[in-house]
Amino acid sequence: MTLSRNVTVLMATAAMVVVVAGLRSASDIVGPVVLALALTIVFHPLRRGLERRMPGWAASVVLLVCVYAVILGLALSLLVSAGRLAALVAEYASEADDLVANVTGWLADRGVGSDQTDAVAGSLDASQLADTVTSLLAGFGALLSNFFFLVTLLFFLTFDAAQVPRLVDHVRDHRPELVTALSSYASGTRTYLGVSAVFGLIVAVIDTVLLWAMGVPGAFVWGVLAFVTNFIPNIGFVIGLVPPAIIALLEGGPGLALAVVVVYCLVNVVIQSFIQPRYVGNAVGLSTTLTFLSLVFWTWVLGPLGALLAVPMSLLAKALLVEADPATRWMEPLVSGHPDEHPDARPVEVQPGQAAPGTEPTAAGTEHAADPEPRSP
Repeated sequence: MTLSRNVTVLMATAAMVVVVAGLRSASDIVGPVVLALALTIVFHPLRRGLERRMPGWAASVVLLVCVYAVILGLALSLLVSAGRLAALVAEYASEADDLVANVTGWLADRGVGSDQTDAVAGSLDASQLADTVTSLLAGFGALLSNFFFLVTLLFFLTFDAAQVPRLVDHVRDHRPELVTALSSYASGTRTYLGVSAVFGLIVAVIDTVLLWAMGVPGAFVWGVLAFVTNFIPNIGFVIGLVPPAIIALLEGGPGLALAVVVVYCLVNVVIQSFIQPRYVGNAVGLSTTLTFLSLVFWTWVLGPLGALLAVPMSLLAKALLVEADPATRWMEPLVSGHPDEHPDARPVEVQPGQAAPGTEPTAAGTEHAADPEPRSP
């Protein structure tokens, strides 16, 4: 029995809702698994270089040490930053209260009602800002609660990755489209995370030095925040700008806050909006709208860690649901926003002396249309 299109769409939607609900309920497991997989993919080219100079097990050990060093360094930086942020909030509590009082008083003098001024005062509460920034910095730091699980998973993934080339060759004989899609996902994830990490480190160092030179308290905290938010598409720059601008306002007034905004715009916008995309290229393969929606969606599903892994998660979904199935490959231009990326729509160049697609040469060197099926007598 053939199901109608409407029934098929409803069943697919119901299945998707069940899968999303399962991912959200298991976010404490899914998040570390995706992070471990992404780190293994990023460091995989290092393995290929090491295996030319040492045995496979030694290459796995070196790779594992590198991954553990990255995790420990990032976790320690986030913990130090969270502690420094808590100290800053306590130090500037009175200045923040005075600022809120001045703002609400200015609004009241211009006829704004008490309900609206109370809402503004609540939104400008420094403790809420601290909670927001701390929850973002704790996106990776929360992995410490599952640290043993993450370390063990990275151990197994690192050593099992040595068998990936042979496993891929075996699967390619049966599911070539799936292998091609997963290879595209690995390449896109490696490019996106690697380039984002390099440029995030550059931005963090520049922001830290400039904030320290301007006398903004907590320059190291805001540098770490700039590095983390570089992995958040579309709105990461804004998230990384607001906290240091507010601290600068409390410390030095509107002039210092304006200087921080100008410096961030000059450094972060130029690097993240003009230079970094030239190196990432089309590795993401997602339109701007879908990238932003993926940020909102995966943050809702996986929490703060979902904001940092939004693009890798969307690339994996694209590989499994679109690229791996020839029947849905027509959706690639809709997902990427580039109409010329549909593989079946690309023109085929015919070299001189080569038969055109759909034709076969005859003995005399001419061509005639190939008959795809024998005709019935």
